[in-house]
Amino acid sequence: MKLLLAEDDPMIGASMELGLRHAGFTVDWTRDGKAAEAAVRVGGYALLLLDLGLPHLDGLTLLKKIRQMDNDLPVLIVTARDAVADRVTGLNLGADDYLIKPFDLDELIARVRALTRRQGGRVNAEMQLGSLCLDPIQRVVRLDGHTLALSQREFTLLEALMERPGAVLSREQLETSIYGWQDEIISNAVEVHLHNLRRKLGAAWIRNVRGVGYKIVAPI
Repeated sequence: MKLLLAEDDPMIGASMELGLRHAGFTVDWTRDGKAAEAAVRVGGYALLLLDLGLPHLDGLTLLKKIRQMDNDLPVLIVTARDAVADRVTGLNLGADDYLIKPFDLDELIARVRALTRRQGGRVNAEMQLGSLCLDPIQRVVRLDGHTLALSQREFTLLEALMERPGAVLSREQLETSIYGWQDEIISNAVEVHLHNLRRKLGAAWIRNVRGVGYKIVAPI
């Protein structure tokens, strides 16, 4: 799952990026509002973590512009501004949640998971498809009750597929979901990870729609 982090403080941003990556998220980090706006327009993110005191374009103005685009990207405001008026303004402009600095990293991750789960129309964190179960919190995948050993990339790729079961995702969409800006992408990386997933799950789980992309289905 790919997140966009808009935070200009280098220490706070680095800490958030590291913590979110350790929790299994892919993170693109922008340091100013204009860069964050450009990234939102490109798309491909499950959630925006938004600081309000951004240079070049402040967070509330950016939030207003995002909603004027009719973009329903979930937005979690993360800021040191603790005045009730700021919180009310942010929520009224379309923020989905509000977290005050300093915060506990575990709470941040829990709120991120809750928002992305809500966006996906799920009540529980776990994703279930037939006998396949993926737990994004524990980072565990079970098939027929047996735990599978997956690499981080394989897990993230499977998570992207299971978020939209039956939907065909292109190679480019899958690349976007598992790689950040700073990651070097090998030309056939997605195909290699899919090959390994098929070997561990069974070939029938992941279907190749020729010329279009890939989808996950429960074998009949």
